[in-house]
Amino acid sequence: NMSRTLPPIFLLVAAFLINVTLSRIVALEREQIGLLKALGYRNAAVAWHYIKFIVVIVTIGVVIGSAAGTWLGTFVTEMYGDFYRFPFRVFVQSSDVYVAAAALSLGAAIVGAVRALRDIVTLPPAVAMQPPAPPRFRRLLPANFAIRNVLSQPAVMMVRNISGHPIRAMFTIAGMSLATGILIASLFLNGTMEALIDVTYFLSDRQDATVSFVERRPLKAVNQIARLPGILAAEPFREVPVRIRNGNIDRRIMISGRPRDADLNRIIDTDLHPVVLPEAGLALSSWLVHILGTQVGDFVEIDLLEGRRRTVSLPVTALVEDYFGIQGMMHFDALARLMREAPAVNSVSVSLDANERDRFYDAIKSMPTVSGVALQRVSLANFRDALAVLVTTMANIYIGLAAVIAFGVVYNSARISLSERARELASLRVLGFTRGEVLRILLLELAVLTLLAQPPGWAIGYGLAWTLQTKMAGELMRTRLVVEHSTYVLASAMVIAAALFSALVVRRRINQLDLVTVLKTRD
Repeated sequence: NMSRTLPPIFLLVAAFLINVTLSRIVALEREQIGLLKALGYRNAAVAWHYIKFIVVIVTIGVVIGSAAGTWLGTFVTEMYGDFYRFPFRVFVQSSDVYVAAAALSLGAAIVGAVRALRDIVTLPPAVAMQPPAPPRFRRLLPANFAIRNVLSQPAVMMVRNISGHPIRAMFTIAGMSLATGILIASLFLNGTMEALIDVTYFLSDRQDATVSFVERRPLKAVNQIARLPGILAAEPFREVPVRIRNGNIDRRIMISGRPRDADLNRIIDTDLHPVVLPEAGLALSSWLVHILGTQVGDFVEIDLLEGRRRTVSLPVTALVEDYFGIQGMMHFDALARLMREAPAVNSVSVSLDANERDRFYDAIKSMPTVSGVALQRVSLANFRDALAVLVTTMANIYIGLAAVIAFGVVYNSARISLSERARELASLRVLGFTRGEVLRILLLELAVLTLLAQPPGWAIGYGLAWTLQTKMAGELMRTRLVVEHSTYVLASAMVIAAALFSALVVRRRINQLDLVTVLKTRD
């Protein structure tokens, strides 16, 4: 599910980046395009020149991506092989996978280049060879309010440049917002796994251990377990295998019987509030209700697969939330009545005194009816070493890819902005502006656009995280949509760091700016 969700988002951002980059390059070279057309070059020849530019970018990207993909594929194969203890593992370098990946990359680039190529084809030579019309001056503030009295001269120049090119500024902000968004979508996976652990192991299943029996035992077995050394609390737990059906949709699940006031195996809803089981009827997990297409108040058919096998019809009286598997829950006494048996248990959930663990283990070993003890802390450690490691490892891979894309978006915006304003900045240098003052004008604009891009980037990131969380949900496991404040901060910090690095590159290029060459541009 992760592979079907995040890569399309990356390709979408890559297409947008190609569109912004190529459109601004075409706008920068419009006079040369008009001159080529006036000299007899056809639209197809001029467009093919820019298509080759895109093909070269894609080719370099495919070569680098293929090498990186092969290394990452081998790494992931080894990781899964070590976890599942496969006797051998082979990462098959199938040629069709590489061809498909290259085709998808080329397709994304072509989609991003369509708008710029259309502008090339439709641009008349007479119009292209003329300098673009200057932006129309509009007064946004009252005449008696002079912005130059509030801001410094470089800041005024920056504000006028942004307001004079609103479309360009909007696309720059959109690109940086997407960069922030994909970082949030990648970073949220680590946070949501920790939230899943917190809800499952500390809010819902709060027992220290679960004592399981070889076969179902009378309810008095709970009292026997409760008298063992180190036991602070004990709760009965009964499970019955059933087949639940609504129309032609059915699933094989376990119905668990729990006390009405269960505290160790607490039942929670989507808002993480404890749920009190009704004395009659069936409580179903929200995902199972979604699969069956039922709601509270509907009746479902239950085929009992234990004891007296028969089919009954039960009402759905409550919805609960669980994040692993799909199951039904009933009041402990109601389940006993359904099975037409005296109250019985399969297992007992217990809370332990940490100082008495060894005595508890010795007592359990002497009980022949006990089949095993499941320790919650061991289960948590196994979960962290297993599924959580696999998910977070893949998430870290996507975080790295997202960081590269974010840097590409910010760096390209800074470099193209320098190319577009090279003559203007050179003119300022000739008029007496120092290198630091010229650099401040350009970097102040980059800083403002970067900061303006963060709030919409947070909104985009939350939407992408919701999409990813929805796509990852399944019968095996679901996660909560939890985007921590630290996730927003870290994503924005990575984009701002990319902006700072881009600023260093721009500074070096401004210091090397050849004033004579730049100012020789034909008007």
